[in-house]
Amino acid sequence: MRVVLLLAAGAAWETRALTVLGGRRDLVVLKRCVDVHDLLATATSGQADAAVVSVEAPGFDLAAVDHLTQHGVRAVTVVADERGMVRAGRIGVRSTVRVDDLEALPETITSDHEPVPEPAPVADAPAPMAPTVGRVVAVWGPAGAPGRTTVAITLAAVLGSRSRTTLVDADPCGGTVAQALGVLDEVSGLLSAARLAGSGMLEERFAGVQRAFDERFTVVTGLPRPDRWAEVRPGTVELLAEVAGRQGHVVIDTGSSLDDDDLGGRPGRSRLTLAALDVADEVVVVGTADPVGLSRLARALVDLRERSPLARVRVVVNRMRPTIGWSERDVTQMLSDFAQPVGLHFLPEDRPNADRALVTGRTLLETAADSPLTVAIGRLADALVPPPEPARPRARGGLRPRTAGTARPR
Repeated sequence: MRVVLLLAAGAAWETRALTVLGGRRDLVVLKRCVDVHDLLATATSGQADAAVVSVEAPGFDLAAVDHLTQHGVRAVTVVADERGMVRAGRIGVRSTVRVDDLEALPETITSDHEPVPEPAPVADAPAPMAPTVGRVVAVWGPAGAPGRTTVAITLAAVLGSRSRTTLVDADPCGGTVAQALGVLDEVSGLLSAARLAGSGMLEERFAGVQRAFDERFTVVTGLPRPDRWAEVRPGTVELLAEVAGRQGHVVIDTGSSLDDDDLGGRPGRSRLTLAALDVADEVVVVGTADPVGLSRLARALVDLRERSPLARVRVVVNRMRPTIGWSERDVTQMLSDFAQPVGLHFLPEDRPNADRALVTGRTLLETAADSPLTVAIGRLADALVPPPEPARPRARGGLRPRTAGTARPR
């Protein structure tokens, strides 16, 4: 005997489903739930074996499916079309039944094996025009404000001046990208993305979690307060990088800690940073050129190598200035004992231009495009994503231009 919970959320197929389930002696409908909260509370009692749920039920998301699974309740969603099947797959439901095939409900519930549905293409969704596969770059560095956010913003702005780029603020201690860019919206893009990821709708509503600065540069703002990191469900950063990477390049501003701090068996605050490092094609490690900053940078490189030995790492030594007394060659020799990065870049101290950009809420590319700092970060962008070579001019009619001084054939 299988005990079933039913949540149709007012759908017209509820009566038909009750008739189909009532016709089987090995099935009994324990309760018709009024909403997701009622469904989850009933599942907690441990009396049910399966739950037949409308995929459109408000609040039915990844967390709800996980709750049902933890209490031994198998989720079976009823969908109307291919779009519903795709959404069910995104929130972790493996068993689906279409509205026009409700007679298959009993067999699906009593089956001992859950099929893994192949996500079907959405027929009415517009096909993207020549999708760009971008690179994912994580900007990381040790504690002590080495300039991660400034580098991430300017790097994303430079890449965005060339092709589609998304800047994601994934700092688990409370992001500052929004403040640095003068964004006054109270809605966090990262928290909105977490909610949409939980409901399986992030990909189709991705535009709603971004703040557009121009047609090619968008920003997903970070946490408004450090204590809200727990609202970002595991997997959100990875899914964000995947969805944004289908449209262009992705730059992720991260935190500093690499501690894998489990809290009662659950991932801790640092999981946002660790997730960004795991999905990145390259990691840009930012440190400062002073003795304290270089010491922290050296330890950070060792920690990163132990945690992610296969990561492609580029080291950025920020705020390089002659008063330090060290040359770039000296700093290179100091760091060579701790890491062998794919690239080492030096950024000059440029406090006046950096302050002007911060106070005005604009990027360095907008306020000081020719400043030494902007130019240096532009070279970093070239190393990460080489700009396309300019096309050679062709003569009209497809003929090569005549070289000056050559004799005209008779």
